[in-house]
Amino acid sequence: MDQPLRIGIVGCGKIVAQYLTSFRRLRSVRLVAVADIDMGRAQAVASEWNDGGADTEVRAVSVEELLASPDVDLVLNLTIPAAHADVALKAIAAGKSVYGEKPLAATTAEGRRVLDAAREAGVVVGCAPDTVLGTGIQTARKAIDDGLIGSPVAATATMVTPGHERWHPNPDFYYLPGGGPLLDMGPYYVSALVTLLGPVVSVIGAASHTRSEREIGSGPRAGEKIPVEIDTHVTGVLTHESGALSTLVMSFDAVATNSSNIEVHGSDGTLAVPDPNHFDGDTRLFRLGGSEWETLPVSAGYTDSGRGYGIADLATTPEGEEPRAGGALAFHVLDVMESLLDSAHSGKSVAVTSRAPRPSAVPLTDLGAAAESESGTPRKA
Repeated sequence: MDQPLRIGIVGCGKIVAQYLTSFRRLRSVRLVAVADIDMGRAQAVASEWNDGGADTEVRAVSVEELLASPDVDLVLNLTIPAAHADVALKAIAAGKSVYGEKPLAATTAEGRRVLDAAREAGVVVGCAPDTVLGTGIQTARKAIDDGLIGSPVAATATMVTPGHERWHPNPDFYYLPGGGPLLDMGPYYVSALVTLLGPVVSVIGAASHTRSEREIGSGPRAGEKIPVEIDTHVTGVLTHESGALSTLVMSFDAVATNSSNIEVHGSDGTLAVPDPNHFDGDTRLFRLGGSEWETLPVSAGYTDSGRGYGIADLATTPEGEEPRAGGALAFHVLDVMESLLDSAHSGKSVAVTSRAPRPSAVPLTDLGAAAESESGTPRKA
C-alpha cells in the first residue's frame, strides 16, 4: 500500500506512446516492463522510456516473462481486440489485475469470462475509454446533474469517417470480427452516453456492409486490398433506464458531417458535448428562450488528462469499489453494442440484460498535481 501501482504493458503498437506520456506525469502508477510478440517493438519502447530520463528503468521482456513477473501488479493490455480476452485471462490467471484498451473483449461471452475470472481471483478489471473522465464529458455531465437542461429527453451521437485504411498502415483488424465502426469507435460514444444519461435497457438497430474489401492508403502496404468481414455503417436507438432515447450513428462509409459529436436535449435546453474521443473540449449550452449558444466554464473532470488516467483512477479507488473506468461499465457498453448488432441483423428490438451503475462524477481535479502532493498512497489492485 506504500508503493505506486506497478504496470506491465503487453502490446507495443501505435497507441502505447499516449500511455507513456501520461505515465511520466502520474506518480500513482509506475511502469516496470513492456512486452510484445515482436521483441524489437518492446525493446524500442523500453529504450524510448529509459532514454527519456525516467526515474526507474523499464525492461523489455517476453509476454510470458511479463505475466510471471512478481513486480507487475497490473497488466495494461494494448493488443488487438481479438486478443483482448485471451491476454486478460492469462494475466488474471497469473494473479494480475488488468486494464485493457477498448472494447473489453470481442464478444460479451468472452467479456463475461474475464469478469468472472477476475472476481474469483480477487483482482480488478479496468478498461478504456477513460476519455469520459476528462473535463469535456465531465463538465457536460455536471451541467446535466445541475439541471441546466431540465429533464433529459434524448441525445444524438454521430461518428462518420471514410475508413481507417486511408491513414493506418495496418488496418486489417478494423474490418475483422471485433472491429468495425461500432466496436472500434462506439465505446467512446456509448460510454459517454451512459456517463451522461445512465445505463441502457434496450436497443433497436440497423446496419449495412457496403464493400467486401478495402485498399490500404498509406505505408509499405499501400495499394494492398484487405477483406471486410463486418458491418461498416451501424445506426440505432438506445433506450436508457431513465427513459431518455439516444440515437447513434457509427460509420466507416461516410465522408463528413456537420453534426455535433454528441448533443443532449432536455426540457429546458440542449447541450453540445465535445468529442468523446478527446479528454477536453468545449461544452456548449443553448437555453430554452435563449438566443445563442454559450460555452460553459470547465467545472469537472481530470484536467490536462490523457490515456492512462483511468489506470491512475483505478489505483486510487478504495478497496472493494468499482473504478470509474471499470470492467462493469466496459461490459455494459460491450453488451449494448453487441445487442445493437443483434437487433440490426434480426430487425427486432433487443433487451440489454446487463446493468452498470452510472459511474460517480469526477470533481475538477489536477490528478498529476494531486498525486505528486498527496501524503497518502494509492492502493494496489
